[in-house]
Amino acid sequence: MLDMKMIRQNPDEIKARLATRGVQAETIDELLAQDKKRRELVGQSESLKQERNTVSEAIAQAKRNKEDASEQIAAMREVGSKIKALDEELATVEAKVKDMAARLPNLPNPTIPVGADEEANVELRKVGTPRQFDFEPKAHWDIAEDLDILDFGRAAKVSGARFVFYKGWGARLERAIYNFMLDQHAEEGYTEVIPPYIVNHDSMYGTGQFPKFKEDVYSIEGQDMTLIPTAEVPLTNYYRDEVIPDEKLPVYFTAMSPSFRSEAGSAGRDTRGLIRMHQFHKVEMVKYTKPEDSYNELEKMTANAGNIMEKLGLPYHVITLSTGDMGFSAAMTHDLEVWMPAQDTYREISSCSNCEDFQARRAHIQYRDEKGKLQFVHTLNGSGLAVGRTMAAILENYQNEDGSVTIPEALRPYMGGLEKITKEN
Repeated sequence: MLDMKMIRQNPDEIKARLATRGVQAETIDELLAQDKKRRELVGQSESLKQERNTVSEAIAQAKRNKEDASEQIAAMREVGSKIKALDEELATVEAKVKDMAARLPNLPNPTIPVGADEEANVELRKVGTPRQFDFEPKAHWDIAEDLDILDFGRAAKVSGARFVFYKGWGARLERAIYNFMLDQHAEEGYTEVIPPYIVNHDSMYGTGQFPKFKEDVYSIEGQDMTLIPTAEVPLTNYYRDEVIPDEKLPVYFTAMSPSFRSEAGSAGRDTRGLIRMHQFHKVEMVKYTKPEDSYNELEKMTANAGNIMEKLGLPYHVITLSTGDMGFSAAMTHDLEVWMPAQDTYREISSCSNCEDFQARRAHIQYRDEKGKLQFVHTLNGSGLAVGRTMAAILENYQNEDGSVTIPEALRPYMGGLEKITKEN
């Protein structure tokens, strides 16, 4: 959430920066108008409460003097009625201000590309060279079904579209991928966590999914509970409503979890394969840092995700997202996109974002600086990596003409030494 004081003091700058994210100036004007009304109501209410205190003292004095206090009592009742009406109006206005502010995205970092969508994204670097095939590469879903390691058809029967059964060596490969990722991140200093997979609505609010994106998640009917869309939610809310001791920062967490997404608005997109699923595994990285360290930590996190790709021998590139393509809570995002031979293009496999103090304000996560003053931490999150997409990339990049798939060397210790998945094994 943005600092309301900052919006009041710099309305033109806030309008200009949020305009690059599709927010109309009128939205800020309406928020400021409601905030002004809120502050006026607070002033009126406090003034009347002071008057009530004065009248109460006069009544008490009159009673001590055995004097008639009926006029003062009548006046106090009138003041009390006014205060009640003002406080009710104030509660309504405060709720409106909070809701309007909660729907504003984060301010984009001034250095990122400005644009309406992915067309304005900027490539930072390419890593690895896409393999040149001497045969026509197959899509990962065809490879996997021919090897009988993924079953989309029966998953559709059991659950519906965008679900899958992993079978045999397919299940083993999925498990190998996320165990390898977790081990790598542990070596890089992340604390491994197994988080809850169901969170309350306060947690979804803290990371910015609620209230704006309720249609994108699976909520449990009749309860204040939601299946997590990513482990970012429980990991970022770990310190909600707490002050983190200065000496603990930075905090690094990593977790493998299932992620559940309704994929609202994705009809017709990536209807086959592992790219866009309602349920998938993801290894998440989350950091809590001091503000002055957060952008250096973003580069480290991006490198951590890239390290996984390089050890798996997968070609990828890194791009910085434009203002119009970036997620709601992010101030800057680096996406890693892996090369997919069958599609002849790069596809997203990780997003690493610095949210600055946006989530910390919503979740009330602070630390004390060297002067003892409370400050909001900066939070960062990134995929390290999306496991299903990593599997898809391995199947396509390591496929052989006979339909088999070579196992990347880094994963073989996790696969019992298996070097190749074939129809025979």
